[in-house]
Amino acid sequence: MSKRILVVAISILAVIGFAAAAFFYPRTAAVPQATAPVQEASALVRFHSPSFGPARAPVTIVEFFDPSCESCRAFYPIVKQMMAEHPADVRLVLRYVRLHKGSEEAIRLLESARKQGVFVPVLEAVLEAQPQWHDDAKASAAWDAAALAGLDVAKAREDMMSPEITATVERDDADAKTVGVKGTPTFFVNGRPLTNFGAQPLYDLIRSEIDRSRKAAGN
Repeated sequence: MSKRILVVAISILAVIGFAAAAFFYPRTAAVPQATAPVQEASALVRFHSPSFGPARAPVTIVEFFDPSCESCRAFYPIVKQMMAEHPADVRLVLRYVRLHKGSEEAIRLLESARKQGVFVPVLEAVLEAQPQWHDDAKASAAWDAAALAGLDVAKAREDMMSPEITATVERDDADAKTVGVKGTPTFFVNGRPLTNFGAQPLYDLIRSEIDRSRKAAGN
């Protein structure tokens, strides 16, 4: 088997593994989530939050996300695929939640990566390495993975305790409590909570919001 074929095969198996994990990993601190649409949009979407996709997309997915959460790791490629299928219709906003020993360290690492313009490659590297660090308060393996993905670690360690990043962490904590988040990942689609946890229910909710937006626009 050629090296190229081997790499492709491993990549495919990794995606399949992520997808399967989304169905079998329990949600972190799994309990019933908010069951009514959130009326206060600012509690879901803040100007400081990482955002992917068109700013004016008719459908906004808000994910309350813990980088240490196994289910968040499993859902990442699934949400990425959903967005790829609807590139003009869907935007993703990430909000942080701290539920594990290494969560805050990883969040501050990711925000430092965002300041350096390498958020996505670092996020993906940190998630891939998650089994090696998610219960490590220092998230040592996450830092190692981030360095390989292009993070200037020395600069990141200088920036990670900045007032700006601390404010992001604290604001996301407060907003998570406001909207009733008690486990991760928790999804809202155009303010509507995902009440039946799973990949297919999430896709169905996104699809219904896309259809509703198109009907409202007369398409």
